[in-house]
Amino acid sequence: MAIYVYQTVPVKEGGPVRTYEIRQSMKDAALTEHPETKEPIRRVITGGLGIMTSSKGGSAPPPQGGGGCGGGCACH
Repeated sequence: MAIYVYQTVPVKEGGPVRTYEIRQSMKDAALTEHPETKEPIRRVITGGLGIMTSSKGGSAPPPQGGGGCGGGCACH
């Protein structure tokens, strides 16, 4: 079971938006209404794990010493 983030769809422009976390199977279709309140809702797509390698936007230098591939690949 996964936890998905949903928000209410405002009935009129500028109306309040509430956020919910709802547990459901990854096989289930996205909900269109809140299971209890029946308000219209939409699933919010959130970002995944991001890894920053350098503050300048470049790539980090390869690890030195006894790491990983042993130098037999194109990562060095």
